[in-house]
Amino acid sequence: MTDRTEDAEDKIKIPPVASVDNPYANTSARNYALVVLTLVYTFNFIDRQLLSILQESIKIDLSLSDSQLGLLTGFAFAVFYVTAGIPIARLADRSNRRNIVAVSVGLWSFMTAISGFVQSYSQLLAARIGVGIGEAGGSPPSHSIVSDIFPPEKRASALAFYSTGVNLGILFGFLFGGWLNEFFGWRVAFMVVGVPGIILAIIVRATVREPVRGLIENKKVSEKQVPFREVVSLLWQRKTFRHMAFACGLNAFVGYGTVNWIASFFIRSHEMSTGELGTWLALSTGLFGAIGILLGGILGDKLAERDKRWYQWIPGLATILVVPFLLIVFLTNHQYVALVSVFIPGLLQNVYLGNSIATTHNLVGLRWRSTASAILLLVINIIGLGLGPFAIGFLSDFLAPTLGAESLRYSMLILLPTVMIWSSIHFYLASRTMLVELEQAPE
Repeated sequence: MTDRTEDAEDKIKIPPVASVDNPYANTSARNYALVVLTLVYTFNFIDRQLLSILQESIKIDLSLSDSQLGLLTGFAFAVFYVTAGIPIARLADRSNRRNIVAVSVGLWSFMTAISGFVQSYSQLLAARIGVGIGEAGGSPPSHSIVSDIFPPEKRASALAFYSTGVNLGILFGFLFGGWLNEFFGWRVAFMVVGVPGIILAIIVRATVREPVRGLIENKKVSEKQVPFREVVSLLWQRKTFRHMAFACGLNAFVGYGTVNWIASFFIRSHEMSTGELGTWLALSTGLFGAIGILLGGILGDKLAERDKRWYQWIPGLATILVVPFLLIVFLTNHQYVALVSVFIPGLLQNVYLGNSIATTHNLVGLRWRSTASAILLLVINIIGLGLGPFAIGFLSDFLAPTLGAESLRYSMLILLPTVMIWSSIHFYLASRTMLVELEQAPE
């Protein structure tokens, strides 16, 4: 009996911290890596969302329909993004995640830069597919790195900080894209925004180090990779994940739908210029969105000390609070009332990100995290990025014969508040099984 116990202990014995080369033993190293990865994510969304502020100019130049624009910014991008995301995440769970992030940011930045040279819809579509494939290698490895350098009680806050890259990217995408388009045209905007990302790829490769898996939690990680079907099976069995992932997808439907079409709405219904509009949206959707994500993660970690269900309750409450302000944005005819009202959805719309990613990682084993993130992002992007922009564009085209230029207003009015209510219900349902299923998480 003693021999068996000793054998078991040998198998799970953790090397003392002093004997392991831990590149993140001090706070400054952890914070530096987090800031650099957040900057990568910011460029991810600058390159992804730049198209939304430029699309009215592109539509005129290339003679496109709203359905084509919705496909370009939504489904076509999302299909390649999520298709490439799973195999890249599997690679990240067994190899150097830092290198994957560096190669990915270099690829998507290059594809963004050459978008400025396209001469047709098919060429622009091909370039955006290239951006999608590159961006697929950004988040899952980064999520895994962040979870490996920050302890569980600070994980939602750290992942929320990382997730501010969404809104910081939107901020600079709207701001730079709007003014560059107004003074130099949409082609120059693509080229100017794409080139710095290539430099960032070199910085990541040269200065960010690969963390030791499981060291922060004092756990030894098996070298054997868990089969993909086992990861999918476990997550599917968890009602918490099923409801949470669907809630995130619905929330992203509204988020991507808003970000991709809100500029076109103000240009068509309120006749705004891209420069002024880009500044407003940079502040509301960008700056306030980043603040909302960060506060949501910090609040989640704080309240979860008393009850971990707050990781779901906070996104659910934030989601339902968005609804009345969306109604004001699309029902008022006063330009500045609409612009000011956008600030509240901007603040609350992405609160779910840090809490949901942290919950996903807490439900699975240590070498499952990149894959689990990729599966969550697959759901988010198929429902959100794939269907959101396209559904709004499709309904806008359907309503255009009777509503003319106002078809986009009513398309967004019909879809967005309804989907947000639906999302909040699933966040609540996720919270009901969360405590039990966290206890069932594998090592």
